Amino acid sequence: MSGHQSPVTDSRVLVTGGAGFVGSHLAAALLPENEVRVLDDCSTGTAEAVPAEATLFEGDVADPEAVAEAMAGVDLVFHQAAMVSVPRSVEAPVACHRTNATGSLQVLDRARYEDARVVLASSAAVYGEPAAVPVTETEPLVPESPYGVSKLAAEAYARTYADRYGLETVALRYFNIYGPGQAASDYSNVITTFLRRARAGRPLAIHGDGGQTRDFVHVDDVVRANLAAATADGDAVAGTPINIGTGRSVTIRELAEQILSVTGSDSDIVHTDAREGDVEDSRAAIDRARQLLGYEPTVDLESGLGTLVDGGTRR
Repeated sequence: MSGHQSPVTDSRVLVTGGAGFVGSHLAAALLPENEVRVLDDCSTGTAEAVPAEATLFEGDVADPEAVAEAMAGVDLVFHQAAMVSVPRSVEAPVACHRTNATGSLQVLDRARYEDARVVLASSAAVYGEPAAVPVTETEPLVPESPYGVSKLAAEAYARTYADRYGLETVALRYFNIYGPGQAASDYSNVITTFLRRARAGRPLAIHGDGGQTRDFVHVDDVVRANLAAATADGDAVAGTPINIGTGRSVTIRELAEQILSVTGSDSDIVHTDAREGDVEDSRAAIDRARQLLGYEPTVDLESGLGTLVDGGTRR
């Protein structure tokens, strides 16, 4: 978010999951114009990712005492804390529910006492296999993983808190986010995985035929969307889910070829068995984001990949 003035100013702000990928970018974008707090158990994020000017509360988002301490006196919450891996959610559905659904409920319930707006990170996973692309927010919601179910539960709680308690909430349905600072792991975003393998000269493994499409959105655009959601007309966005993507998609095969091109790698592209439960096509309809948030994606995939190659995949 370098060079972009935050529309959020003079506020006391909590970023849950602020030691993680999106959360740490958000915390950095909110400084120095705001008092920024971070609540994170540092199980997947790292304390080093939290900006030095922010106050880190190391704790569990599903623990009401930890949430109450971190949220005391806040005006605004960006709720990013989550188990974000679909494969991990399949392995550990109860743990996923505790973090994503119960954790969201704890944040919303505390926000009611603090009268704080909550901008909630949701996911395109709530749609499951979409009936049509681009995917609009009015598509049927048929999640196909415990992760998707937990995000849908969090959204439903946010809408209920808006309707029943007048709490200002807005849920952002993220599509496939990438950018600097995204840790490489077994559950990584495909871009991080492909970049790591291309640099090492190892084969880029594609599940299935590579014809699957995804809408990859740069973390800088996701941060802009969050800041816009924090300052949008409360009545217009209350309880409303909004897609955050680019409105464009690329096949996984094209992505692999693009990464080989930008890295100058001579790695091979290989195909493995298709993954069970993988969505075939995904592309966001972003009309609602444009209308309610004034959102417009600014980083195209080629430029975004270029910055990762120049700057590495960790800050």
